Amino acid sequence: MKNSLLVLALLVLCRIGYAQSSSGKSYVIIGYVTDQGWTKEQINPNKLTHINYAFAVPAQNGELAPLTARDSANLAALTSLRAINKDLKILISIGGWGGCKYFSDVALTDQARQKFTNSAVSLLRKHKLDGIDIDWEYPAQVGANNIYRPDDKQTYTLLLKALRDGLDQQGQRDQRTGANHYLLTTATGVDTAFVNHTELGKAQQYLDYVNIMTYDIYHGNDKVTGHHSNLYQSKKGNQSRNSSADGVEGHIRAGVPASKIVLGIPFYGRGWANVVNKDNGLYQPSTGKHSFISYDKLVADYINKNGFVRYWDKEAMAPYLWNPTTHEFVSYADEASFVPKIEYVKTKGLAGVMFWEYLYDLQQDKLLNTLTDGFMGKAK
Repeated sequence: MKNSLLVLALLVLCRIGYAQSSSGKSYVIIGYVTDQGWTKEQINPNKLTHINYAFAVPAQNGELAPLTARDSANLAALTSLRAINKDLKILISIGGWGGCKYFSDVALTDQARQKFTNSAVSLLRKHKLDGIDIDWEYPAQVGANNIYRPDDKQTYTLLLKALRDGLDQQGQRDQRTGANHYLLTTATGVDTAFVNHTELGKAQQYLDYVNIMTYDIYHGNDKVTGHHSNLYQSKKGNQSRNSSADGVEGHIRAGVPASKIVLGIPFYGRGWANVVNKDNGLYQPSTGKHSFISYDKLVADYINKNGFVRYWDKEAMAPYLWNPTTHEFVSYADEASFVPKIEYVKTKGLAGVMFWEYLYDLQQDKLLNTLTDGFMGKAK
């Protein structure tokens, strides 16, 4: 009986591609790549286990909207990277903020789910991809002009089941089973609301990974500053607003195995202007414009430059910037904040990390190298 269980466990592990760490434990490093702003030569496939190409979107007719010529060329470029790293997996990510209007419709009935599944699997085969990532923002909740219904809580699960069945059936025809099976993943919200509006304990059985968007905890709609990707709660912060660790724990309580959970990490910062000059701007009211800043831009113009001073919140395990002259505040993640997150992933037995997105750390790969060194050993 013990030998049978061991064989079963090994077969389960073989279904998923991992990066081997120096300790022998394996982790995933999943990078999102968008439609423009990069070249094939700028992407190092040896530093990644998976690339999620963003985005395809559901259309009003119940299928996927046709990809652009640029999307098709980008997918060809990304799949060609397997010549360098044969184990690299390329997935199409479907949805995203602003691309989820019709998810509720395509998930609503058996017929609609099958039509959408057929379309998604057809796209996967056409572009020789390794899987599908569902980024529905958000089931049964308001998003960016999205249709949403109370039924989404159940139909989200049923849509994932339909996709899993469709991918497995196609995998049998293509002789892609076991370690080489077609992948199905999903991006989920860090907040309690996402857990409450879904059935993650049921849905996870159809998924290889659950990629928690443990960023944008404070975002552009907030009129008070705050950490947007803190690992733990800050003593000064709003305790009802989840930290990254709170999001992970909520998913585990909902029934998602830790071994399927992927911790999300931002390669960008969020800034607030006209901030009250108190406590270096942290958790203070803002009446100014919100900004979105890539890590490359932060390194070039912000971190300990042009009047911005870096501070470290030891409870939150997160850095932030404050400019006392212009009253600007920036929340971001850096190499130092990745260290406790890497340790947290290892200690909790999580699957690994994903990040949004590759374009924002193109100049020196500082952030990606930190992840690669932490999970694989020295970056190649």
